[in-house]
Amino acid sequence: MSISVFDLFKVGVGPSSSHTVGPMRAAAEFVETLRARDLLPRVARIEVQLHGSLSATGVGHNTDKAIILGLMGELPETIDPAIIDPCVEELLESQTLMLDNRIAVPFVWVRDMQWNDAPLPYHPNAMRLIAHGHRDELYRNVYYSVGGGFVVDEVAAARDPLLEDESIRLPYEFNTANELLALCRMHKMRISELMMANECSLRSETQVRRGLWRIWEVMNECIDNGLTHDGILPGGLNVKRRAKRLHARLLDVETSKSIISSTFSAMDWVNLFALAVNEENAAGGRMVTAPTNGAAGIIPAVLSYYMKFQEDAREEDVVDFLLAAASVGILCKKNASISGAEVGCQGEVGSACAMAAAGLAELMGATPEQVENAAEIGLEHNLGLTCDPIGGLVQIPCIERNAIASVKAINAAQMSMCGDGDHFVSLDKAIRTMRDTGRDMQDKYKETSKGGLAVNAIEC
Repeated sequence: MSISVFDLFKVGVGPSSSHTVGPMRAAAEFVETLRARDLLPRVARIEVQLHGSLSATGVGHNTDKAIILGLMGELPETIDPAIIDPCVEELLESQTLMLDNRIAVPFVWVRDMQWNDAPLPYHPNAMRLIAHGHRDELYRNVYYSVGGGFVVDEVAAARDPLLEDESIRLPYEFNTANELLALCRMHKMRISELMMANECSLRSETQVRRGLWRIWEVMNECIDNGLTHDGILPGGLNVKRRAKRLHARLLDVETSKSIISSTFSAMDWVNLFALAVNEENAAGGRMVTAPTNGAAGIIPAVLSYYMKFQEDAREEDVVDFLLAAASVGILCKKNASISGAEVGCQGEVGSACAMAAAGLAELMGATPEQVENAAEIGLEHNLGLTCDPIGGLVQIPCIERNAIASVKAINAAQMSMCGDGDHFVSLDKAIRTMRDTGRDMQDKYKETSKGGLAVNAIEC
């Protein structure tokens, strides 16, 4: 499967790429199929069945709400987050779903929204949608939300969605980090240059640059929103937003005559950027999957750190950062997983940390080998990280975890620059280890909220 930088970085809404963005997209795809088959006017009832992790933590991740909005024809990249709750409240009161935003269909929540923690065969994040007519079943399909907003249906899953699409030929196709480094050496290219060449086989360079700059704009908007809002995050844990208060404190320090280490100051800003993004994500705001919502604060925090503290930072640096970061995300996606429900949080925060480290090293003038080393350091020191959100909410430990991983990514990039790129454990081996560790990890530690902090914090 050829994966684009725009597959990894997608505009969406919080709080989860696999449990919110993916299900909304799947539901919209289901409606599109009904429309294409001219079945919409015949629909008398829609049945939603959530399985596995989508069932176990779906309420905390707003999976049910996302599906409803998807059935109404909304998409994660264009929906106004402010309409989600009012639309669901109206449906609950009227017991009527406006399918495709134009066909009124009865929808009784306790009957038509069904929860079943038993997983389906292909992936832990599964949902079955069924359209009933007045006398017969019109259409059904199973969708798997495989992480980062990626969705495959039952047919695609059966034929292995990771198989190469023969219609797409990239000039510099790679499936491993070793292949990527060999191509860079052979063609005397930086990783960001090679990635740009691949992207330009899919769209013009102007479109690539504009698209990536738009991604950066949404990341910045998310940070700004996180710094503006305060109060209590939804979900019942009564988690207080901290970013706005921390921002005011940092501004006071910068304008005062206090003596403060520039290193600590920079680290405070990195923490702040990550907290702002993930608090906004937890509140259901607009953000960018990078590569997932649960890990969405790391790449914006590290890139913002560079753009704020590097005096000669340029617009082109944003493009190079995101391209280099995406190369690592592609490898994680192809050879392991970026889904917390599949391999734990090592697949989300671990992958994002590796991506951010690679992007920063690229801007620091690293060789391709040093970029690969930075990514490996970032991933290696997140191996085994479980996904055990308390209450099924992307709040504890998710928000702080992004801040910690952001600082770790910067350290990984700096450590890689101290060497020549030659190191003992390769990125390919680290990714393979992440995959194997995920397979060995018990399901209760993979986004089910049935183990780890999710239960011990409550027991305490």
